[in-house]
Amino acid sequence: MKTALVVGSGGREHALAWALARSPQIQHVYVAPGNAGTRWDDNPSATGLQPRAASTNVPIAVEDFTALIAYTRQQALDFVVVGPEAPLAAGIVDAFQAAGLRIFGPTRDAARLESSKAFAKGFMREHHIPCAESATFDDYAAALQFLADRETAHGPASPLVVKADGLAAGKGVMVCNTIEEARTALHRTMVDRSFGAAGHRVVIEERLYGRELSILAFTDGQTIVPMPPARDHKPVYDDDQGPNTGGMGAYTHPPDVDGALLEMIERTVLRPAIDGMAARGTPYRGVLYAGLILTPDGPKVLEFNCRFGDPEIEAILPLLEADMAEVLLACIEGRLGQVSIPFRPGVGATVVLASPGYPGPYPGGIPITGLETLATSDDIIVFHAGTTQREGDGHLVTAGGRVLAVSAVGESLPATLRRVYEGVAPIHFEGMHYRRDIGGLL
Repeated sequence: MKTALVVGSGGREHALAWALARSPQIQHVYVAPGNAGTRWDDNPSATGLQPRAASTNVPIAVEDFTALIAYTRQQALDFVVVGPEAPLAAGIVDAFQAAGLRIFGPTRDAARLESSKAFAKGFMREHHIPCAESATFDDYAAALQFLADRETAHGPASPLVVKADGLAAGKGVMVCNTIEEARTALHRTMVDRSFGAAGHRVVIEERLYGRELSILAFTDGQTIVPMPPARDHKPVYDDDQGPNTGGMGAYTHPPDVDGALLEMIERTVLRPAIDGMAARGTPYRGVLYAGLILTPDGPKVLEFNCRFGDPEIEAILPLLEADMAEVLLACIEGRLGQVSIPFRPGVGATVVLASPGYPGPYPGGIPITGLETLATSDDIIVFHAGTTQREGDGHLVTAGGRVLAVSAVGESLPATLRRVYEGVAPIHFEGMHYRRDIGGLL
């Protein structure tokens, strides 16, 4: 029997711990630092599709590589899985590999596909991966001049996208309908430094139109195994209104995506990316996430992420029928081509319940009720994203912007979404808000 450590504290990490705990190889999962949902032995809020192995939270921060390595050695853990992007960008995989420990995820150099949008753009151009036309700037005046030239050539209503180059927790992408909006976004990023050091450099690109699509794939640096296609909803309000968030919900198998399109994406996006990283001497192992837009000219890459998508993975993993531990170890050990990775027929979906004020400032410590009513469900699971247990009485309270992700599996998208919203109904915390149209914008 094996033990594993999941690094992170959000809904993605709860989903990873849950999937690992369903593996017949896993005896115990540890989560650092985890949340209220990732310690389920005495916690009835880890509802539905129950895991078989135990889970324990470990109070170590994701950026404390020294302590994480020491704990892994002390507990003789078999392998580590990294959830969030920040430790990947900071080189957690390099640190663990240097210590002779097994870890799932890309190295710091490979993770530049996500940690630097400027690098990713150059890489995509070099390897002929379809994406939007763009320009990169680390000088504010030069970027302003680019916008002025664009206005002269195309008029004031020229739509653009302004992106902070570095990691910005999913909030550093600003879609601008006019040149004036782009100037505001540029000032916010490079002058106000709303995204900190991530905004030292910006990418300004043409705005593309079409439906978005998320393709996540396991890879050991050679073999690529895509997961079921998914679509997430980033704007905070119904009808795709309001500011972008980290994601308000997702569902698998969008009806406008067929096998031919998926084959094209693997051939024109995933394969060139994996081969290109290998050619650079920085082989990519872990999960590669391609955020795509389906334009009239074909699929184009909006961004690469170097980890499991959140909330996509909360919709995808309940469909996984393979042994999660075996899949991750095969990626680490370079033998993914020898492993079968089946997913059950049907659809997965998830809806995020958010704190009042999210994606802006939000309060914490708000009591959460109603989860106990879902404890016997066999097709709904609540993944915790921003929760903790209050000191003193142990009551479940909010501790983040995205608080819970209610997920379900079913035979069809309408039936699955109906079950998700039935699962949402009994849950309550003051100011809770969520989108009521996940999966409806087809």
